[in-house]
Amino acid sequence: MLIVDTIIVVLALLLGIRKGGMAICFTCGAALTFMVFVCGLRPTSPPIAVMLIILSVTSLGGVLQCSGGLEYLISIAERILRRHPNFVTVLAPLITFLLVTFTGTAFMAMALLPVIAEVSRGAGVRPERALGSSSCAAVFGLVASPISAATAALIAILATYDVNIGKMMLVLLPSLTIGVILGGLSVYHYGLELPLDPEYQRRLQAGEIPTIAKKEDYVPSPKVKLAVGVFAMSILIIVLLGTFKGLLPHWTVKGKTISLSIVNVIELVCLTTSAILIYLCDVKTKLLTKSSVFLGGISGVMVCFGICFMSDTYFAAHKDEIIALFGGILNSYPWMFAVVLAFVAAVMMSPGATTAALIPIGLSLGIPAPYLVAMFPAVCANWIFPVHPNLIASVSLDSTGSTSLGTWLFNHSSMRPGLVMLVSSICMSFVLVYFVF
Repeated sequence: MLIVDTIIVVLALLLGIRKGGMAICFTCGAALTFMVFVCGLRPTSPPIAVMLIILSVTSLGGVLQCSGGLEYLISIAERILRRHPNFVTVLAPLITFLLVTFTGTAFMAMALLPVIAEVSRGAGVRPERALGSSSCAAVFGLVASPISAATAALIAILATYDVNIGKMMLVLLPSLTIGVILGGLSVYHYGLELPLDPEYQRRLQAGEIPTIAKKEDYVPSPKVKLAVGVFAMSILIIVLLGTFKGLLPHWTVKGKTISLSIVNVIELVCLTTSAILIYLCDVKTKLLTKSSVFLGGISGVMVCFGICFMSDTYFAAHKDEIIALFGGILNSYPWMFAVVLAFVAAVMMSPGATTAALIPIGLSLGIPAPYLVAMFPAVCANWIFPVHPNLIASVSLDSTGSTSLGTWLFNHSSMRPGLVMLVSSICMSFVLVYFVF
């Protein structure tokens, strides 16, 4: 039955991905139904904790967006890029990474990509370099953020394994930052210089290159600045409470002292901060359900529901068989699990869903929790195939024609910087894990 169930799971994933959007959630649900009623598998419980934590953190991001805070942060990034255009190849992915890390949403990248394309062209720098690396950097920012859906899922899974937010951030933030910088440097001289590019010259002579319009400086209101400040304080509070357990409320239950779980901490802080922003900054709540960040969170919850419910049931039914097949190899070479994470992430196109589906499997296979933290950047590999929205948007935004989806599947503009970021950040994480844990 292991072979039959494996075929069903793989087919469900492939069909759902091919259809796109929310189809993967419903397809996986249908596959689970078949395995329960026809194959006789006993369903496990849906990942409620992970789903709620994703919903709470993305709701906070949506409220920040509605307050104008995201627009303000984007304007700051734009000013930095325009002041240092000659360094856009390194600055663009680094700024994109830091903004996504701070906000917990990849929406920031979509808003920055037009600016990056414009600044690169204005400086005479091949836009492909900055756009390709920034598309990858946005995804890596999700892993470095303490309030992203992917990180929240990891925290929820590893909460009982002596892994706190502070230790995770000490490993992931510096390793990923270094990885992003190296990724930008890897394409610093990539491709032809813009004046020598024949496609750019063709478009220039044909009049297909639009002129760069001068933009007025964005002036934020005091309430917008306040919203960003309150949001920043909420992140700090989550990190502090997640690191120092003595700050958490404690109760005595049946003679044992228990404290508030980190999962509940994140949920409560996000809900409370959202309420503060709504009342203090006069946020229009009716706009929340229409915001891209909130809608992305709903989509993430549903994808997590379908994929994780199916995969958890599948693994629970065949746990002993899978451990017998792969347990010995992964115990001897635990880093190979990073390859599995990267492959599944490339297929699923969702760092959060990949985390929720595979990290529990890694724990069951006997991989130490700190090693899973070190391998966590591998869930950012959804740029491997040229179907990532950021890369597709970059191609359409690059009026010079330098950014490409490739012709051989793997030779697209994000491949080189993405691989450098992935490998270097994982290697650095393993080094830091040794000292932190």
